[in-house]
Amino acid sequence: MTRVLKAVALGGGHGLYATLLALRTLTEDVTAVVTVADDGGSSGRLRRELGVLPPGDLRMALTALAAQEGRPARWRQLFQHRFGGTGALAGHAVGNLVMAGLLEVLGDPVAMLDEVCGLLGVTGRVLPMTAEPLDIEAEVADLDGEADTLRRIRGQVAVATTPGRVRRVWLQPERPQACTEALLAVGEADLVVLGPGSWFTSVLPHLLVPDLATALATTAARRILVLNLAPQPGETAGFSPEQHITALGEHAPPGFTVHAVLADIDTVPVPARLHRCAAALGGHAYLDRVAEDGSTDRHDPVALAAALRRILVDERGNRDRRPC
Repeated sequence: MTRVLKAVALGGGHGLYATLLALRTLTEDVTAVVTVADDGGSSGRLRRELGVLPPGDLRMALTALAAQEGRPARWRQLFQHRFGGTGALAGHAVGNLVMAGLLEVLGDPVAMLDEVCGLLGVTGRVLPMTAEPLDIEAEVADLDGEADTLRRIRGQVAVATTPGRVRRVWLQPERPQACTEALLAVGEADLVVLGPGSWFTSVLPHLLVPDLATALATTAARRILVLNLAPQPGETAGFSPEQHITALGEHAPPGFTVHAVLADIDTVPVPARLHRCAAALGGHAYLDRVAEDGSTDRHDPVALAAALRRILVDERGNRDRRPC
């Protein structure tokens, strides 16, 4: 009997959503580990008013893994519905409100998420990076035309939309405690996927939680880094694929490596350069076609799943060929 592949995906927002849609075609055992630093929109409002974990990225991950038929599918549709109008509920996603209320009732974010997984027919699991909301701070250059002056900004929205150039990010509190269940999931995984997503605000924060970074560095799982299809206005404006890898390496703990770096073939003008950067992180670069048709910034989950499957087969062969 073949053992079911255990996969863990880390990130947030639409990038993590695409990765989860891809992974669920490869295995039923998928765990999402989600950033909890959002301070904008409906999530930011609930965080400020109630002091709860920002639910938006968690909701996106839950709906990516939700059942597609029957009653769970109706709940999935409801969770994604946003109130219109101009009143107090305007802009809130129903799922955000349900999760915030359930968290107040249960008092435990993991118990809340497990409860919602049951409601939505999720066969895997969705977990927060930490059990407490975090803030992202950044050191930014080129603000107000001052290239040599570094300014400090705070908040996920501020970092994601800055007109300056992000040099470094960190978390507040600086050494948050990782979610225990997330550490266990990473430690037991066969495959760990990091990215795509907002690089400084959704992807790199996982490497800034000390225990989680250690778990990622020491897991026996195949570690695959998925690059974005394009730089994001604000936090990574003007970044090449290689600069994304370099930024990750600068924020990762000593000794952190990956087995593979996946990029869309049409986004890499100099493949040799990408191969060198991937090798600096200990891995191989894989170029494939993973973009959604007609899109410059969204991954196609079906194509991404096929690319991940090819990497797993190739990496298994590489491992088998290595001398003992």
